[in-house]
Amino acid sequence: MNFHTRKWIKPEDLNPNGSLFGGSLLRWIDEEAAIYAIIQLDNTQVVTKYISEINFVSSARQGDIIELGMTATHFGTTSITLQCHVRNKITRKSILTIDKMVFVNLGEDGAPAPHGKTEITYVKDRL
Repeated sequence: MNFHTRKWIKPEDLNPNGSLFGGSLLRWIDEEAAIYAIIQLDNTQVVTKYISEINFVSSARQGDIIELGMTATHFGTTSITLQCHVRNKITRKSILTIDKMVFVNLGEDGAPAPHGKTEITYVKDRL
């Protein structure tokens, strides 16, 4: 799994218990996953279709640095399925896992469109 994004937990990211607010983390994950899908499918028009069970394993506190990992696990005709893992950058302790996030590739008309991709590609492979 590749960990491309890191977040520094600041006071505005906390819930009343002083730990990372789950809604903030889920917003970051959805954004990072959408960016990952956009890059893999070579199309800026993708939408979140499905997110499976979200397993909060532990929490983060103010000052912690977390990192979000994404990997593609399946390419459908019009979709891409991702897996997500969030961990503490310093301790490597798992914070959250999501087994399945599905994003749909859209055409110019806003309807699902075939993307023609079958495997993960990296920027260095496209240059």
